[in-house]
Amino acid sequence: MSVLVFGSVVADLVFALPALPSPGHTVLGPGYRAMPGGKGANQACAVARDGAATAFAGAVGADPLAAVALAGLRAAGVDLSRLATVAAPTACAAVCVDPAGRNQIAVGSGANLLARAAQVADAALGPATLLLLQMEVDPGETAALIRRARHRGARIILNLAPAAALPREVLAALDLLVANEHEAAWLAGQLGCAAEAVALRGALGIDVAVTLGEAGAGLATAAGLLRVPAFPVPVADTTGAGDAWCGVLAAALDRGLPLPAALRRASAAGALACTRPGAAMPAAAETDGLLDASPAG
Repeated sequence: MSVLVFGSVVADLVFALPALPSPGHTVLGPGYRAMPGGKGANQACAVARDGAATAFAGAVGADPLAAVALAGLRAAGVDLSRLATVAAPTACAAVCVDPAGRNQIAVGSGANLLARAAQVADAALGPATLLLLQMEVDPGETAALIRRARHRGARIILNLAPAAALPREVLAALDLLVANEHEAAWLAGQLGCAAEAVALRGALGIDVAVTLGEAGAGLATAAGLLRVPAFPVPVADTTGAGDAWCGVLAAALDRGLPLPAALRRASAAGALACTRPGAAMPAAAETDGLLDASPAG
């Protein structure tokens, strides 16, 4: 079994500020850190650091920021044989974080817009593969890969982040859709239903998970709604928490954990990601430690 991630890879410039900027407002901070990021790369790192065999397909430019953007993937041992180097700059993000851990992010997509579904061969999309996607690359390429993966029998998880339109028949081809409460509200507006996991599942006919921050998460399946609480932790920076949640959920499902256990593990990983600056994905041993210290009630 293995997990294949198709998505974005970004060089993050992270600024710790006393307050988030408002329009026309310049806020001075003491410095910044250059770190790997991008929802695709973050989730691939989370998958690999939780112990699953992981491959990543995306695009970077032939520039110095590519080394920054790829550092986490390389350190985690992710298979980069499907990575493309293209004639566009490596994507870069400015991540502003305030003392409460809230963030404000601007992204220049660059090379991410040239990632192509054709980088993934049909042979990589069989039943032994779990395909994990997000919405930071060309939606048309994401849709094309979902269609091919469904035809080949792969399991497919889409994190609808950031919220963007895909054809309804593409969404219906997923095994699982993951959205936070803002993305769920956006999708509900498109579908004409309530912004809740059960209503979204009814509209699409697929399993839907909605993450709710401090309120935990809910997963709607044919068997009903499964809720998982959040783990209370001191918050340093929420950047990457959703990526840790999605990546570790994929890793847990790939190795056959039952849904309740996989959801709880994802919740623990997402909590750990909030305790450190930047999009730093937890290692499996860290997630194990938090789970062991927090018996299920």
